[in-house]
Amino acid sequence: MERPDTYKTLHRPSEEILYKDRKSKFYAQVFPIRSEDDVKPIVEELRKKYHTANHVCYAWQLGTENPIYRVNDDGEPNNSAGMPIYGQIQSFDVTNVLITVTRIFGGTKLGVGGLIQAYKTAAQMALENSKIVKKIIRSQYRLQFGYADMDKVMRIIKQKNLDLVSQKMELDCDFVISVRLSESEDVFQIFDEMQAVAITPIT
Repeated sequence: MERPDTYKTLHRPSEEILYKDRKSKFYAQVFPIRSEDDVKPIVEELRKKYHTANHVCYAWQLGTENPIYRVNDDGEPNNSAGMPIYGQIQSFDVTNVLITVTRIFGGTKLGVGGLIQAYKTAAQMALENSKIVKKIIRSQYRLQFGYADMDKVMRIIKQKNLDLVSQKMELDCDFVISVRLSESEDVFQIFDEMQAVAITPIT
């Protein structure tokens, strides 16, 4: 079975949505992220923006094949906020995203069931209001070869419609190419069978 070579994510942060339940306000937003380091500044910014907020709960996921994720209840009862938010990341099948739900308490306790429902609904509404895009998973390879093989290499790059990420031409040629994941094994084999070309994967 061929591995899927696309994934769904966001280009830019979504609009913020507001969900209300018994006077509690839940402000939810979805952010695209590239690494775990992106999370903290966003959450800190929200704490500043909503300085009266009682909780800034969130969930995020990164990666496609073996994704990593984290959830944070930020003082709400265990698993009543972060996990319902994360459930929506799974439900919408998106990755490389952070969903935050900032709660301003309205004076009435919602109970654990009410909280789970509120955080889930707020996260769902934020995703429904997001512009979700499909991205292609790509592999990168380094090609090293002499000038004599330049035409052959360029012909394959054009034929296979590969992206040339960088090229250095000094004593020899040193190219970095980007290949759609589903085609990467074929492309690797083509260059690997060329005597004068060294191909190495870039992780």
